[in-house]
Amino acid sequence: MRQSVRILHQCLDRLPGGPDNRSGEPINVPGGKIVLPPKEKVLTSMEELIHQFILVTQGVNAPAGEIYFSVENPKGELGFYIHSKGGGTPHRLKIRAPSFVNLSILPWLLPNHMISDVVAILGSLDFVMGECDR
Repeated sequence: MRQSVRILHQCLDRLPGGPDNRSGEPINVPGGKIVLPPKEKVLTSMEELIHQFILVTQGVNAPAGEIYFSVENPKGELGFYIHSKGGGTPHRLKIRAPSFVNLSILPWLLPNHMISDVVAILGSLDFVMGECDR
C-alpha cells in the first residue's frame, strides 16, 4: 500500500499545473485521434467539427482481439465481453446483466411454494426487468 501511495504521488507531481492543477488546464491524453476537441474549438473551427464528428460516429480504432471486463454493481457483477476485428465498432458485444443472472436461482427458490408467494420471492431478489427482457 505504501508503494502504491508513492506511485500516486509521482503521478500527481507530473500532472500539468501540479498536484492540485492550479493552472486549471485540462488533463487529456495527448493523442488527437482519441480525445474529443474542446467545445469552443468545435464551435469555431470546421476542422475540429469534422474531427469530433468522425470520432463520435466511427469510434476509436480498437485493435483486433477480445476482452471481458467486469465491475461490481449493487445488484451483482456487471460484465462486458467485447470481440473486435479492428476498427471503430466491435464485431460482437455481450453485456452480462446482474439482474438476469440473479433470476437463474428461481428454479431452486420456487418449488413447494404457493403461487401467491412468487410475488414476494421476486420482490426479495430486487431485479430490474429492463435488464432481464433482452
